[in-house]
Amino acid sequence: MILPLPAREAGGTERIVVDLSVALANLGHEVTVFAPGDSTLDLPCESALPSLAWHEAHAEVVPPGLPAVLEAALLERLRQRIDDFDIIHCHGEFFHAALLGTHRARSLTTIHWRTDELDRQRFFEAFPDLPVAAISASQARTIPASNRAAMVPHGLDPARFTPPHAPVSTAGRGALLFIGRMTDQKRPDRAIEIAWRSQHALKLAGSVDPGNPYYFEHHVAPRLGGHIEHVGAIDDAAKRALLTDAPALLFPIDWPEPFGLVLIEAMACGTPVIAWRRGAVPEIVEHGVTGFIVDSMDEAVDAVNRLPTLDRATIRARFATRFSAERMARNYVQVYRRLLAKAHERESAPTA
Repeated sequence: MILPLPAREAGGTERIVVDLSVALANLGHEVTVFAPGDSTLDLPCESALPSLAWHEAHAEVVPPGLPAVLEAALLERLRQRIDDFDIIHCHGEFFHAALLGTHRARSLTTIHWRTDELDRQRFFEAFPDLPVAAISASQARTIPASNRAAMVPHGLDPARFTPPHAPVSTAGRGALLFIGRMTDQKRPDRAIEIAWRSQHALKLAGSVDPGNPYYFEHHVAPRLGGHIEHVGAIDDAAKRALLTDAPALLFPIDWPEPFGLVLIEAMACGTPVIAWRRGAVPEIVEHGVTGFIVDSMDEAVDAVNRLPTLDRATIRARFATRFSAERMARNYVQVYRRLLAKAHERESAPTA
């Protein structure tokens, strides 16, 4: 982790790490989290340097190599304590695989990004003995069998996103909502078109993608104004308020989404989802129950008109059943135990 824990605005990976760690601790397991020094997590932490966010707030210039330095410093702390842990669960990018060495058998890596591109495929080729947990069946299909240790969907702490005690019947009377980076992968321009065609207001929440500001400047900014508003990056409290108030979350993606954390954040608030049939969407959204899965703009606009047929209390209940942090933690514990048993068998096997 190079961002502080808990996440303060954007940070899906950071939210999963926090909720998983807390849930594991609540189940009685001893958990140590390796996180930046300005984290405020109420669990045992190992830290090295302050986070990237801290440096961005305090330094005049943040060189592009700084994230790698922060990761290397934290991995050095892990190297110093690597023999203290039964299982090492990694959520980083690549370098931890080399550091783990012979400890790879007692490790698990969760990848929070797509795994079908060249960098990940070469990574798996270089480390075929690294156990990897897929976060969806869609993602698992692009992880080699030698690496694929399990499939554990994400989960969240319901206490962070269950809305206040307002009656469910009063929710969902505000603007349609889009949450995500302003990028061509997430397609906020599609959300704008849906809002215009269905004659609804729309709030766009999320930061401008620093790697592609052209997209926002040319495809989103010119269409803002009136009932279409960009509110920028938001924290959990604002996200909960916006989701609770929204008749639906629009998820008009144009890439093979490996999970889509905002989908279950919406469900935790009882908010229906209208999502394109890409990546893991069909695994998460129950069509006609927690939202609608669509293949075209016409279908999306029609889905807006069908939102009154969905029950927000049922959506919240489906989240609690399928996507709680406790469920995620229990599933991971099963994987940890299986990996430890296999590692013990190998270590106990007689040598020739």
